[in-house]
Amino acid sequence: MSENKMLGGQIEIADEVIGVIAVTAALEVEGVSGNASKVLVELFGKKGQTRCVKVAKDENEVVLDMDIIVNFGTKVQLVAEQVQKKVKNAVETMTGLSVPVVNVSVSGIVKEKAVKIEEEL
Repeated sequence: MSENKMLGGQIEIADEVIGVIAVTAALEVEGVSGNASKVLVELFGKKGQTRCVKVAKDENEVVLDMDIIVNFGTKVQLVAEQVQKKVKNAVETMTGLSVPVVNVSVSGIVKEKAVKIEEEL
């Protein structure tokens, strides 16, 4: 857990909270699959929304490693760069911690039609 010592006590932010912030921010980027967590569970056996995020902390810095799945037809590099910016901004703004690095790995590509069919079921 991240700790900030203040005059009135200390504030701890759990890795899980940072992971939720990161995943939520990543899903706001156009081109990132909204069903990424379902697909990751199927592909990698990972469970939970934040299993696609690894949080490494040192003092007041957080390094994030993320797996994302993009929609077919999007520019993968552009989407990954937007995810980096969006996640960095969201985590820094909401936690007050510095995020020097957000590593993004594209773990798969899904067709939007397949995503829409899964959502309807």
